Amino acid sequence: MACIDRASPALKQILLKLYRDSSSLIYSAEKSIEIDHHLYEFGSVEYHIQSQASNPLVAYLSLSIPPLCHGTLPNTLSSYTIEKIKGICPNLVEIEEPAREGFQLTLKLNLDHIPRNKDYVKVIEDISTIQSVILSSQLKEILWNVNSDDAVQGMYKPIKVVYHPREPFFVIRQPQKIIAIFPIRFKEKSDVIIATAFFQELVDVGNSDKWIKTPPCSWSAIPPPELRGEAFEDLNTNGGFVSFEISSRHVEGNRLDKTVWNLLNFNANVRYHVKSTKGFIHRRMRKRLENLVQVLHQTNSEENEQTKQVKKHQGCRYTKKLVKSSKHTMKQRWRTLGRKIKRIPFRLKIHGFTRFRQRWLRFPKFSSTKYTKLE
Repeated sequence: MACIDRASPALKQILLKLYRDSSSLIYSAEKSIEIDHHLYEFGSVEYHIQSQASNPLVAYLSLSIPPLCHGTLPNTLSSYTIEKIKGICPNLVEIEEPAREGFQLTLKLNLDHIPRNKDYVKVIEDISTIQSVILSSQLKEILWNVNSDDAVQGMYKPIKVVYHPREPFFVIRQPQKIIAIFPIRFKEKSDVIIATAFFQELVDVGNSDKWIKTPPCSWSAIPPPELRGEAFEDLNTNGGFVSFEISSRHVEGNRLDKTVWNLLNFNANVRYHVKSTKGFIHRRMRKRLENLVQVLHQTNSEENEQTKQVKKHQGCRYTKKLVKSSKHTMKQRWRTLGRKIKRIPFRLKIHGFTRFRQRWLRFPKFSSTKYTKLE
C-alpha cells in the first residue's frame, strides 16, 4: 500500500539517524562510519543514501523514479520539477551534476547546516518529501493543459498514468475539464463488497449540495465510454470504475497541490478505507462474540448453582432418610438378637437364672424422640 503521507517514512528515519550520528561526532572523538543504504518504495521508487567516513557532515541522496506517463513525459526531470526541488531547503540541498549512474537525480545534503534545535525534524521531513514533489510536478504539467488548444480541438485520447504498475489510472482531456478514471481491483470478494458500498456513498455525498465545490464523482461497474479502445488488461476489473470531473477552478492557486495529491493517492485511500472497515467489523464481531460467551458463562454458572442447591436439599433429605432407616434397622437387629438369645437351649438348669436373665439381659427400647448431639 502506498504511503499517504508526503514524506517517506523510511527515508526520514535514515536521515534522522544520519543527522544524529553526525551531531554526536562534533562533540566527541568517536570515529565516523561509512553509510550506504538502498531503499525501494511504492511506485518503483529507488533511493540511495551514501555518506563517507572522511566527511560525515555531507550525505548524498540519489533518486530513481519512472515517469508517470510513458511517451508523454520525458525520462529526464523537467525544468519546472528542478525548480521545485531547489525550493526544498535551499541552504541544505544542492543538485549534483551529473547524477549518479542509474539515477535521475542526486542531491548533496549539507548536514552541518541543519539547525541544532527542535526544527531539525521539520527540515529533514521536508527533505523526505522529494518523491512527492517530483510526482506532483509531473501530474501538474498534465493538469495545466486543461485549457490548452489541443483539448479545445477535440483531442480526447486517454493518458495512462502509472503511479504503481498494478494500479494505473487514466486522464482524459476535454474542453474546460479533465476526467480522471480509476479502475479498481481487489483480490478478495469481501473487499469488493465494502468498496462498492463506499463508492455508492461517495457518489451520493459528493454530488450533494453541501459538496458542490468538489469535483463531481461517478461510479460504474462497466468501463466508461471515454476508455473505449484501451487494452483489455487495463479494463479488466472487479471493483468497477470511479470517475472525477476536474475543472479549471480545481487547479487554481493552492488547490492544485491538494488536487494532485488526492489523485495520486486515491487508490491508497480506498484500500485504507477498506482495510479499516474490515478491522472495525472484526472488532465488532469479536466484541459480540465475547458478550455471547459471557452470557453463556453466566447462564451455566446459574444452572450450576441451582444444581448444587437441589443436590444439597436432596442430600439433606437422603441423610434424614438414612438416619430414620438406620434407627429402624438397629431396632430390628436388637429384636432379632434378643429372640436368638432367648431361644438358646440351656442343658444345665441353674436355679434363679431365669430371674437373672430377665433382670440383667433386658435389651433397651428405642423411643421415637430425637437424640441431641454431644459437644
